[in-house]
Order: sequence, then structure tokens, then C-alpha cells
Amino acid sequence: MNTEWEALSRLINEGNIDAGVEEAVRLVESGHSPLQVFVEGIEPCLADVGDRFGRLEIFLPELMLAANVVKAIQKKLVPMMQDGRAEAGELSKGKVVLGTIFGDIHDIGKNIVAVMLEVKGFDVRDLGVGVPAAQLIDAAKSFEADIIGISGLMMPSLPYMRDAISLVKENEELVGRFKLIVGGGPVTREWALDAGADAYADNAVDAVEEALKLMGQAAAHA
Repeated sequence: MNTEWEALSRLINEGNIDAGVEEAVRLVESGHSPLQVFVEGIEPCLADVGDRFGRLEIFLPELMLAANVVKAIQKKLVPMMQDGRAEAGELSKGKVVLGTIFGDIHDIGKNIVAVMLEVKGFDVRDLGVGVPAAQLIDAAKSFEADIIGISGLMMPSLPYMRDAISLVKENEELVGRFKLIVGGGPVTREWALDAGADAYADNAVDAVEEALKLMGQAAAHA
């Protein structure tokens, strides 16, 4: 990790909420954009935390402490990014419904995806965690969404994710109406294609790129 992000990474790992938020704000005030703080500072740190959790080097309490710091930073920096978008007068690039699928309660990665999509000009409705497939579809209908983004970090969530994909792909009315992006720890590109998803994202940056591609806008934002 670049040395300029070391203090932020250390504070996230320590679970130090107040100091973590202060450091994130300091980075913005020193010239980094809020989006850069998320992409270059927070996301690599979270990837490392997730890897260490998977290797049983840290346990759930440590994981949750890190997550709480990131949530507090999000609460502070997201309004800054939204204000910047409003000042620029950007038009919506599309509507996205997001949710962590039923059977899973993890949301940090999804939250970062939501932030980055909003910053890039998408309108986002985040349904939270443990969302049943039918609720995702109903929300997409009412929101008049273009894209449904589904995340899952635990293996038991995969059948529920496949159910959500099937609800769209096996319904003639819906198959041409919504595009599906999936991602999360146990999800692979091969699994996503086999399940019928339109796109797979390995991280938040990929999720934005895939969303732009699905909206036919990738060339303009390469």
C-alpha cells in the first residue's frame, strides 16, 4: 500500500472510528478526492482484512471493528461526493438497485459499490442486507431500475443469488428490462456466467465499469 494511506489503513485495522474519520477528512483536505480515498485507501485495506479473516488470522470481532470505521468514514465522505455531483449538474447515467442477497449480512463491499456508482452519476437504491430475491425484483420495478446489483460474501448465499437471476432471466417481461451484476467473495466469473448474470464484478471499480458497459457508456468514460 502507498505510504500516504498507511495511517488510514492502520486506524481501520485498529477499529479506531474517530481517528479514522479524522484521517480520511485530512486526506481529502490535503488534495485527495473522497472517491480516491475509497478506491486507493479503503478498498485495498478492506481486501487485506477480508483475506486475513479468510485465513483465520483475525476473527469476526476484528472484522466488525474495521467495518465500523469504514461505515463512519462513508457517513462523512459520501455527502461530499454527492454535493460535488450536484454542483456539476450531472444527469443520471442510469438507475441501480443494490442488495446483499438473503442468507448474508455483509455489506461493506456493497456499500462502497453504492458510493462509487453514485459518484459516477448513477441513481442508487440500496436495499441493505438479507434481501430476498422477490424483494429485489419488486424494488427494481418500483424504482424503474436499469440494473440490479447483487452481492454475497458467504457460500450459502449463492443459491439465493441464483434464484434472483432466474426470476429475471426466466420471465419474458423482465429479461429485457433489467441487467444483472453479481459479485462477492464466493462468486467467480465462471459461476456468474453459468448462473445467467449479465456481468461479474470482482471489486467496486469493476462494478462501476460493468454498469457503464451495460448502459452503453463505457467508451465515453474509459
